[in-house]
Amino acid sequence: MDYYPEGTQGFPTAYTLNDLRRAAASGQILESRALTFDSEKRLHFRFGSTDVVMPHEECADGVREGAVRDIALVTRVGRPVCFLVTDVQESEGRVQISISRARAQQQCRREYLDALRPGDILPCRVTHLESFGAFCDIGCGIPALLPIDCLSVSRISAPGDRLREGDDILCAVKCRDEQGRIVLTMKELLGTWAENAACFSPGETVVGLVRSTESYGVFIELAPNLAGLAEAQPGLCRGQLVSVYIKSILPQKMKVKLVVLNALNDQDFRFVPEYRIRSGHISHWVYSPPECPRCVETVFDEPADPDAP
Repeated sequence: MDYYPEGTQGFPTAYTLNDLRRAAASGQILESRALTFDSEKRLHFRFGSTDVVMPHEECADGVREGAVRDIALVTRVGRPVCFLVTDVQESEGRVQISISRARAQQQCRREYLDALRPGDILPCRVTHLESFGAFCDIGCGIPALLPIDCLSVSRISAPGDRLREGDDILCAVKCRDEQGRIVLTMKELLGTWAENAACFSPGETVVGLVRSTESYGVFIELAPNLAGLAEAQPGLCRGQLVSVYIKSILPQKMKVKLVVLNALNDQDFRFVPEYRIRSGHISHWVYSPPECPRCVETVFDEPADPDAP
């Protein structure tokens, strides 16, 4: 069975009774829009003419233990929610349907997430942004953190410089934290220095985004995994869109030299991530070109122990 972030696969507005019976028998995970979160902390749904109530403890894995706050459940109202159908009862013309998001998440962990290892690539949906990173749904509403320094090689001041809530993105598993939760990374999917630099040529004029201003120059992003340096220029601010002339591209120094031509007035412009790797597993990723003495790399798979039997 495939597992996806909530809402990424589309979901029907209604299920027939036979649909629900089949899902209960097969263990298929369904989705529907939550309509209400009531004063008893339950989520409400409607399937055809049948109102269905999800008890508080079934609204998410971790609710029973107090690990999930109610605000995380309130924000599901109006949005798709995944669930397992745990029972369908009919008596005297009345239908009672029992559903559980918590059990769907437990199944997702057991059959999918627990098997992931560092370097595995998976689809994610950005759910909300914090100053330190982006929280993403990695399957059935289960969250994982994408730290700000893992978003791209080009440094940014806030995750909102790169992402928006609701974005569907690809990430790789970076590691697991002390609680066993998955931590994500995206920069390894966005291409090496050479792959990004190959999209540009000396003598071209292109757009860029000011990422930092220093006394010795201005760092300007040309792509999420590529930045160049221009001479210091007064009046430029972080996040500003500029047009730049490319003076030179130096692989041996991993540098792009730029000249700022114009400061532009567009606060909404951003570079959308373009993935060089879209699926599978990454064992070892080297960002820096071979001729550069400085090596920038990510090692996902531990090297084999030569002394191991």
